[in-house]
Amino acid sequence: MEENFSKKDIDQINSHEISLQKIEQQLSFFRSGIAKIIIDRPATINDGIIKISDEQAIFYASFFDKKKQHLKLKKFVPASGAASRMFKFLSEFLNEFDIENETINGYINRKNDNNLSVFLAGMEKFPFFESINDKLKSNFPDFSSWQSDKKNLQFIKILLDRNQLDFANKPKGILPFHNYESSIATPVEEHLKESVSYASSNSSAFLHFTISEEHQQEFETIINLIKPVIEETSKVKIDINFSYQNKNTDTIAVDLDNNPFRDENQNLVFRPGGHGALIDNLNTLDADLVFVKNIDNVIQNHVEYVAKYKKALAGILLTTQEQVFNYLSQIEKNQIQEKQIQEIFDFATQKLNVEIIDDFDKYTLENKIQYLTAILNRPIRVCGMVKNEGEPGGGPFWIVGQKGKVSLQIIESSQVDLNDVSQKNILEASTHFNPVDLVCGLKDYKGQKFDLAHFINENRGFIVYKTKNGKNLKGYELPGLWNGAMAKWITVFVEVPLITFNPVKTVNDLLKATHQHQ
Repeated sequence: MEENFSKKDIDQINSHEISLQKIEQQLSFFRSGIAKIIIDRPATINDGIIKISDEQAIFYASFFDKKKQHLKLKKFVPASGAASRMFKFLSEFLNEFDIENETINGYINRKNDNNLSVFLAGMEKFPFFESINDKLKSNFPDFSSWQSDKKNLQFIKILLDRNQLDFANKPKGILPFHNYESSIATPVEEHLKESVSYASSNSSAFLHFTISEEHQQEFETIINLIKPVIEETSKVKIDINFSYQNKNTDTIAVDLDNNPFRDENQNLVFRPGGHGALIDNLNTLDADLVFVKNIDNVIQNHVEYVAKYKKALAGILLTTQEQVFNYLSQIEKNQIQEKQIQEIFDFATQKLNVEIIDDFDKYTLENKIQYLTAILNRPIRVCGMVKNEGEPGGGPFWIVGQKGKVSLQIIESSQVDLNDVSQKNILEASTHFNPVDLVCGLKDYKGQKFDLAHFINENRGFIVYKTKNGKNLKGYELPGLWNGAMAKWITVFVEVPLITFNPVKTVNDLLKATHQHQ
């Protein structure tokens, strides 16, 4: 059904630089639904996931180190999200706690709020504890005589109050994460340290943050303070740039009847398209090899250990890429005969996890070469996978695609039909988790950049339920950056140690050993 948009609507859509065709496509997703993905089985060790020994990790890391001076490297860090989820349980506490009529302990028992209990027990270990405590002592001369409930309530108020620190509305990247002997480090600082440890070549490191435009000044303030120090210590020059989510990746919102949602002025409502929008930002980078890692996945200790495995993933990508490029060069020079076809076939199925169509043997030599070229000539991603420890989020699976062929993909639980018992059982049998630890090869065998827009599966978006001004709405999120946006890439999964995965999803994660000074 085609939507009847007014001239005012069309002007608004045009101002977002979104095509009417895209709006119609999004409306059709709302009205027809997005088909659930059919998972065939979890990817496991020796069935879609490579397990490497410590010696192999050192070998691949060394291979990368030998090659990197001839490569343009980049570290790509999605960093635009606000930290609201990180402090959600504290925001709820401020909204619901009644100091006149209950104790904090009473609130914890009433709400069964274990998170608040952990937060209060570990308060002194947070990197922001001393500064807030000092502020309280300065603001309230009688602070030391207060009851603990009053102290704790004021502490949380300063942490979240819009006129104070307002941490829940700030991007995670600029929050204090790690307490060192002489300084407190933010994730931005830790990513700068990481960039010189594994994403540098020829004494230069290139780092790219995707951020919200309104926060750029805060990022730059931190960077201007710490960059010279890290450059001096490492003898590596760090080049940093930023990009924002394109306005034309916003998506239209609808009401619960799937009609365009309108605000109080009868304007259409658009929402950011989610992290899948960042495939556009990645597509603009001029780099041979890009390391992708989330802003909150940093470590206080063992950066060298993390670096070894990032380099190992890069080494695996380069060895895979060399073989792919070698075959494509031979094909271009007409050097492939029938006897080499089996070799490429085995490489594609065994090393690249590609399922070849059943009647491949019936093809002519020319058609076989054409088919194998299409399989090989794609961007490559090598993804680190950690053992599943019950973290929320996606995981590696073999999924059933067009014509019943299976392929390796990173799947979120929301994409699977949980009402189907067999599908739910496959999902729950997953052994590994996606930590967003990617190394990407963005150029083809001729050194030309791939257009990453050609490798997205547009049918892999997400429908989300939200509210605006107290009214329910449905939003559409684009195929995720490491999900549908990379669905048609060559994909290799490698197990990496759990210590390389240290996300901070809630503030209490900062109490874990990998975020504490030792």
